[in-house]
Amino acid sequence: MKRVILIIIAAALLMSLTACNSGQQTPDLEENPPQETEKTTPPEAEEPMPQDPAQPKPPSTAGETHPPSSAFTFTMENMPVIDGSTATIPLIEAVYSVLLGIPRDEAALMVNTSGTDLAFDNLFWGDAEVLLVYSPSPDTLESARSNNIELEMAPIGRDGLVFLVNKINPVVSLTPEQLVSIYSGETSNWKDAGGEDVEIKAFQRPYRSGSQTMMNELVMKGVPMAETEEGYIIGEMGGLIEAVALFDNAQSAIGYNVYYFVSRMEMNENVLMLQVDGVPPSTMSISDGSYPFVLDFYAVIRKDTPEDSPARVLYEWIQSSDGQNLVKHEGYATAG
Repeated sequence: MKRVILIIIAAALLMSLTACNSGQQTPDLEENPPQETEKTTPPEAEEPMPQDPAQPKPPSTAGETHPPSSAFTFTMENMPVIDGSTATIPLIEAVYSVLLGIPRDEAALMVNTSGTDLAFDNLFWGDAEVLLVYSPSPDTLESARSNNIELEMAPIGRDGLVFLVNKINPVVSLTPEQLVSIYSGETSNWKDAGGEDVEIKAFQRPYRSGSQTMMNELVMKGVPMAETEEGYIIGEMGGLIEAVALFDNAQSAIGYNVYYFVSRMEMNENVLMLQVDGVPPSTMSISDGSYPFVLDFYAVIRKDTPEDSPARVLYEWIQSSDGQNLVKHEGYATAG
């Protein structure tokens, strides 16, 4: 009897435990998902700081050209003295305008170029800090060596040596060989160069000028130039164009100059630029080298120019993409 009672009690306890377990709720993972870890919302992007009004802005005519970064600001007080060749006057004006943030007409008043040979002299003796200039003559380079002056030169643009005749001359193209023959004195009559029976009067430039250096290096290549009569060596680039345009016996005249100056700075309707080997000079034919008489022009500083000086900052900037955009904007052919 006791054994039966114990079995009944055990069964009752088992039923009670089962009822308790069935009353507990198992957590529903879908209805009550675990809380996500709190995310940090990134701060909104800061609005760009307004440009420092003291930082120069490029004039609208300079396209996408910008001055150096705000780490350096050019002012009237720290702007380096720039000298150079006559044909780089527009570029020097543009550099002053962009780097100082001043109108172009004001920048033009700051330009005082000396011409290629004297500009190098001014750099040697401290009267200029940066040059934008055509190739130096052998005498100029020898002067630097003899005075233990080292230069840094970076090509920043390109120009061509062009030959000019009066528009009444029927000749429109010459070969390099014909030009050497004319300027060495071997050919003295236009009939021997495809023209009429007229004596050739060949104008030259001074020995240390940039265009004369190009003439010796690109055309004559060691062949001596003929001695010329007094008055046929023209000191001023514009004077040479005027001489060809207005010479008394205009059909006789021939001279040479750089393309940029003739086409952009001193255009004269009475002067014709000759083709060479049938290739007309142009910004494109000079850039791509299809025109045969092409030479780079340079930014130049002394090698001992301090690393953090305004002169070196300018020298490096003109080689940058912004500086090169300015060179192109001013209509010069590109270097290299």
